[in-house]
Amino acid sequence: MTFWANISTYAFAIREFIAPTYRPERHYMRGPGPACARRRGTLSMEARASFH
Repeated sequence: MTFWANISTYAFAIREFIAPTYRPERHYMRGPGPACARRRGTLSMEARASFH
């Protein structure tokens, strides 16, 4: 990386630390998760083994 690219990267990191940008798609859950499926008993046996 060039000198200016490093400066730009650090400046962006500092700005993000001070005033983070909110992105709702990062916090949006698209459906019931694996814990819900385990409670209902609808998770396959292969998937259950991977959670242990």
